[in-house]
Amino acid sequence: MVSDRIRFPLDENVDPDVAHGLRRYGIDVSTTVASGLRTASDEVQLAFARNEQRVLVTHDVDFLDPHISGTDHPGIAFCKKTDRTVGQIIRQLILVYEVLTPGELAGQVEYL
Repeated sequence: MVSDRIRFPLDENVDPDVAHGLRRYGIDVSTTVASGLRTASDEVQLAFARNEQRVLVTHDVDFLDPHISGTDHPGIAFCKKTDRTVGQIIRQLILVYEVLTPGELAGQVEYL
């Protein structure tokens, strides 16, 4: 299923309150736990994002490696966990959702 709006999966290191905040805004967001991917490898989580055409939200710098090596992905939204508060992350992701399309983020990293 291809969506004309960005959808997000949050990796397991992203605070679940980010998902709650995005859902209150009406954004389609999944979590690692809810998707049954807790403790799954980065490759499995990236494959999930690719298969679901979701822009992966992560604090894990290891997810930047596939991007650097040219691996196909639907987009990655990244920030270090200590760089932003939960509220700031939510606001940045809402901005990404409002101004970008899935096609514009495909294969890109958006630094929050």
